[in-house]
Amino acid sequence: MTSSSAVGRLHGKCAIVTGAASGIGEATARLFADEGATVLAVDRPASPILTVFAQAARIVPFARDVTDHEAPAEIVAAARRAGGGLDILFNNAGVSERSLVEAHTDEAWDRQFEVNVRAAFRLCREAVPALRERAAATGRARIVNTASVMAERTDLGLAGYVASKHAVAGLSKTLALELGKWGITVNYLLPGAIQTGMTRAAFEDPAIREVWARKAALRRLGTPMDMARAVLLLASDEADFITGHGLVADGGLTLRT
Repeated sequence: MTSSSAVGRLHGKCAIVTGAASGIGEATARLFADEGATVLAVDRPASPILTVFAQAARIVPFARDVTDHEAPAEIVAAARRAGGGLDILFNNAGVSERSLVEAHTDEAWDRQFEVNVRAAFRLCREAVPALRERAAATGRARIVNTASVMAERTDLGLAGYVASKHAVAGLSKTLALELGKWGITVNYLLPGAIQTGMTRAAFEDPAIREVWARKAALRRLGTPMDMARAVLLLASDEADFITGHGLVADGGLTLRT
């Protein structure tokens, strides 16, 4: 298997990116398109998904809540229409809630698992036939799931989030084992302290931002584009022999913890 041509690392490919209206998802959708892919950019109807990519070439916005019962079939069908098949699935949509276990509600727990794990599982399951079809023709296809460094660690008040991200890692490794024989790789991203919509409330506080920046070996917070570049690596042809892997992209945050 050879790497993609110089015209773009994802030239001619079709990708699904969920949670694409902002943060890591938006940056990844834009980078994928810049690298030549047709991108189905998915996010909730209440998000700015239908306007954020108004001037973007090769990005097709799709307003759908990934937790809806019919969402997986509709998303995969839309990707097939947009790009003629499916090469890459990036499950990035996610939610988080912080509260100590004794105050963590059933609703908060269930919501984090519904979005972070169940929706990703259902979309992976729906996408497998399309990915297998493309892999048979090209020799490869990709799934990348967003986990977190909390898939290997924990923190106070994050029981639901941490448990859900451990589940994302387990799902990814199992899928990698099951799908490898068809040339489909499955990996998961472990972001550290990243400036996104999910973390904005905390990192708008200069003191909190400085503390977390100092923790990282690179002495800064991560950006959505930092994460997008890591996802691009896993989605590219160069990653043909990488599967079942959790790629830590944290600027060295976890080296001392």
